[in-house]
Amino acid sequence: MTVLTKEYLAELDNALAFLREGDDFLVVSHVQPDGDAISSTLIMNWLLKKLGKRVTMINEGNFPARLAYLEESDQIIDYSLTNPGRTYDRIVAVDCADFRRIGQVSELFEQGRELLNIDHHPTNDGFGTVNVIRSNAAATAEILFDLIERSGIPLEVGAGTAVYTGLLTDTGGFRYSSTSPHVMRIASKLLEIGVKGFELADHLLEKMTMPQLKVLQRGLSRLTFTEDGRVGWLYIEPSDMADTGAAPEDLEGLVNYARNIDGVECGMLFKVTAEGDVKVSLRSAGRLDVAAVAQLYGGGGHVRAAGCRVRGPLADAMAAVVDTVRKALD
Repeated sequence: MTVLTKEYLAELDNALAFLREGDDFLVVSHVQPDGDAISSTLIMNWLLKKLGKRVTMINEGNFPARLAYLEESDQIIDYSLTNPGRTYDRIVAVDCADFRRIGQVSELFEQGRELLNIDHHPTNDGFGTVNVIRSNAAATAEILFDLIERSGIPLEVGAGTAVYTGLLTDTGGFRYSSTSPHVMRIASKLLEIGVKGFELADHLLEKMTMPQLKVLQRGLSRLTFTEDGRVGWLYIEPSDMADTGAAPEDLEGLVNYARNIDGVECGMLFKVTAEGDVKVSLRSAGRLDVAAVAQLYGGGGHVRAAGCRVRGPLADAMAAVVDTVRKALD
């Protein structure tokens, strides 16, 4: 069954009209951007420049060093370190499950701003002036590929590499259930234009830094399960990050070690932030809708992968969320 429905194509056309109407754009994604967020930011940057527009890219949070190979990635401004000293009235938000996920970058939005919201999270509430939300897309990068195809602009290897990166990271190397025939057709087209898929897979999925290994050791030493073995969790504190030299990106995939144990229905990673609250990553084996759990704490995401933040001491946060998950499974 094709995903390119009349309704979806109309949304893409509305998005292209939005992009063609303006001249000066701010492209943003969610705080602490991951592979799909960074890739989507850069894909949109490429498309806007092909349309002859001025573009500023700003995200709040550390740039994942492992993504430095992406073209023009060094032009993404980290708002937690640099303020551009101006505001914008034409915004494109990519991969933001809700408006709050944009973070403090929203301080740069002018009051009468126009906003294009492109996303694949089912919890997205359509906060844009124009919205393209396809919750069955594997990644926001998938939607942006469709947008580029709809524009008629030939895709280049640099932008194609960003698309492939977004797909690869958000599908776990094309292993998750979101890996549709459409995703694989896109991947095939990207390989045809010269994207080095095998090199990206080796770099993003196989290689590990020493700090990443050390913080993994700490997390696994704390792996805990409920008595029935259906819920597993681990935690990371600021001292772990400092002692090991790990960066936030080094925690990606850590939660899967809890979820991947045979018999576990939900795996969780609790990370104490510098502000003292607790960031929770949830992964489901399929039976539990972790997005619904995350929404109870003001978060969101997908049925099988979601996140939220919980205030209070780590022990209290873990007890509360574990109890919520346990009850949801009963």
